[in-house]
Order: sequence, then structure tokens, then C-alpha cells
Amino acid sequence: MLRVLVLAGFSIAASPALADVSIGVGLTLSGDAEIKNATYDCGAAGKLAVQYLNAAPNFLALIPIKDQTLVFVNTLSASGAKYESGQYVWWNKGADATLSDVTEGLDAAPVMTCSEENDTP
Repeated sequence: MLRVLVLAGFSIAASPALADVSIGVGLTLSGDAEIKNATYDCGAAGKLAVQYLNAAPNFLALIPIKDQTLVFVNTLSASGAKYESGQYVWWNKGADATLSDVTEGLDAAPVMTCSEENDTP
């Protein structure tokens, strides 16, 4: 049995007492659980470090966006793996991945187009 702690930092401006709040969520994972760290080259946007937490029925991706780590949840897709967090969609298939902002419209170009770096020689 594997126990995973997912941490997310939040800034809340409405109340000075709640200015910096950290929240931890514990998941007890049994069976085949995997934590995978991947680094993506996103061209002009730079490198992106993504951590995947895979343990059925929970499939999560932790992705740093705009100086905060967002927790993305796997959702239904016809091809590849699609993760969503708020306005963002992270979609990867093989070594290729895109980050989209749905507030820019369904036909908008991705915010980032990335390729996973492979550390094997």
C-alpha cells in the first residue's frame, strides 16, 4: 500500500489571515501505483516538470503553471491522456503534449506545445 500526499499552495487575498494557505490531501493507494516524473521541452516557453500519480481509479498530474502547482485530474478522451484543472487542459499522447486554456475558445491554439525529454541514451 502506497500513501501519497498531494500538496497545493494557494494565495487568498480576501483575508489577511488567509494570505498563504497550504493544503495537503492524502491518498491511500493500493495495488499497482506509480509516481512518474517527466520533463517536457516546450520550446520558447522553456522546460516543464510534470509529476504523474497513477493508481486506479485516481490518475493525477501536478503541473506548475504561473508560479503555482495545479492538480490536474484525468478525464475521458478518445486518444491519449487528457487532464483538466480549472481553465486548463493538459493533453498528452506518446511524447507529445499540449497545454490549452479553454477561456481562449475551443478553437484557440494551445498555450504550450511540448515534447517529453527522454533520459535514455
